[in-house]
Amino acid sequence: MIKEQLPALIEKGNIRFDVPLAPYTSFKIGGPAEVFCQPQNIEELIDILKVALSFNIPYFILGNGSNLLISDKGVDGIVIQTSALNQLKHEGNLIEAYCGATLKDLCYFAKEEGLSGLEFASGIPGTVGGAVFMNAGAYGSEIKDVLLSSDYLEPNLDSLNSLNPIKHLNANEHNFAYRKSIFQEKNLIHIKSVFQLQPEDPNIITEKMRSFEEKRTEKQPLDLPSAGSVFKRPEGFYTGKLIEQCGLRGYQIGKAAISEKHCGFIVNLGGATAADVLALIKYVQETVYNRFGVKLETEIRFLGKE
Repeated sequence: MIKEQLPALIEKGNIRFDVPLAPYTSFKIGGPAEVFCQPQNIEELIDILKVALSFNIPYFILGNGSNLLISDKGVDGIVIQTSALNQLKHEGNLIEAYCGATLKDLCYFAKEEGLSGLEFASGIPGTVGGAVFMNAGAYGSEIKDVLLSSDYLEPNLDSLNSLNPIKHLNANEHNFAYRKSIFQEKNLIHIKSVFQLQPEDPNIITEKMRSFEEKRTEKQPLDLPSAGSVFKRPEGFYTGKLIEQCGLRGYQIGKAAISEKHCGFIVNLGGATAADVLALIKYVQETVYNRFGVKLETEIRFLGKE
């Protein structure tokens, strides 16, 4: 069906089939996408979504794959990878950033323009779209603290076929909470956001970013593939400390292991499978619950065939 409906995108190489997804995730784990799309502009994205919705083909929007575990068996339907939608623009104290831009690129762009407020995000290994979707945060700050507005698509044919398919949200309409937003609640598709920042000497911004990055390097296992913090922080507890107190530092199933450096991370020691990671997650959850009565909820998302 995709071959019939979108031949031009296939000819340009923007749509491919049976593409392994491991290289597109920070975990370096995952089987093939049945259909893999890399739209080069919003019009192509809309065309792909229209076909998916018209023929009831499941789809998934993939950014940097940094908070994601993909099944060893792969993913049915369409995976839409947004790395080409990465434009950054500056006007006054505002920066407009499209969904596929990495947070690192956004933060360094802001620094070059002498704009402060995003330093906390410079080491978060995600995209702007993923960061808004999850209300990403670090070191006491969150995306909601600097976000002014967003544009998005509603995933239904009536909206996508309308004269103005791109919709707008003001800051207070995002329903931001801890690692949550309206994009999750209503399955909206992020296009771009505008960030309200403050003028600052680029040298001072550089020092702030360096300080945060040093803390991250000191405390997190950046030398091995992972998907960041596996579990949400339960109220009143520190996840890593709970796991450590259960004696699970370095605990390994297959080639997946609790990080020696930070027990809130699961790392890929080389050749880990999604099954290894899922088994380790389950074991950690059961062990922590049996010892402390605390239920650990996952922060990372699972995608693909069971």
